[in-house]
Amino acid sequence: MILHKERQLITEYGLKLLDKDLTKATGGNLSIYNRKEGLIAISPSGIDYKEISLKDIVIVNLKGKVIEGKHKPSSEIVLHLLLYQKRKDLNSIIHTHPVYSTTISCLNQEIPAVHYLVAYSGNKVPCAKYATFGTKKLAKNVYKAIGDKYNACLMANHGLITGGYNIKEALEITEMIEYIAEIYYRAKTMGKPQLLNNKQLKQVLNKFADYNN
Repeated sequence: MILHKERQLITEYGLKLLDKDLTKATGGNLSIYNRKEGLIAISPSGIDYKEISLKDIVIVNLKGKVIEGKHKPSSEIVLHLLLYQKRKDLNSIIHTHPVYSTTISCLNQEIPAVHYLVAYSGNKVPCAKYATFGTKKLAKNVYKAIGDKYNACLMANHGLITGGYNIKEALEITEMIEYIAEIYYRAKTMGKPQLLNNKQLKQVLNKFADYNN
């Protein structure tokens, strides 16, 4: 069984998504790219996270060819592959359907700098244009929105996708963005949120860079 460690992490973090109420049943997907081996471990399509075992995790190469696994890889495999191909800084991707982030995505709106923790994504959380799930068009829309600048992106009428240096960071970003989405939602019910300006946010981003070093 290849990528044993990555398989363990996928099963472990799949359960974390449910425990943290970031998705439901089989919704969303997650993957880890072992760049040294040139192989990706990704959650299978259509299996409840509570039922996924190590042998159910699908191993593919960067072209999407199944190297090991009896199940189909996640329906969003094309999206994962494109981001790994384009973003050399990402080694793990998590896609979820959390309530507040998804609510905002259904408005086709981005999350602006309403709180300094938006810096987990960048200076905002962009929103990718809608396309049918699992399509090349959706993958292209997401990459166009997230580019090389952001670590998170809303997917219009769909959900949230994040990427990190490892799966721990990707989950942390997911949690933080959902937290910010809830704050933004609640603030808008009371009035017009006061946003951080570029100078203020740049200071936060600089402090984040120092904090992570």
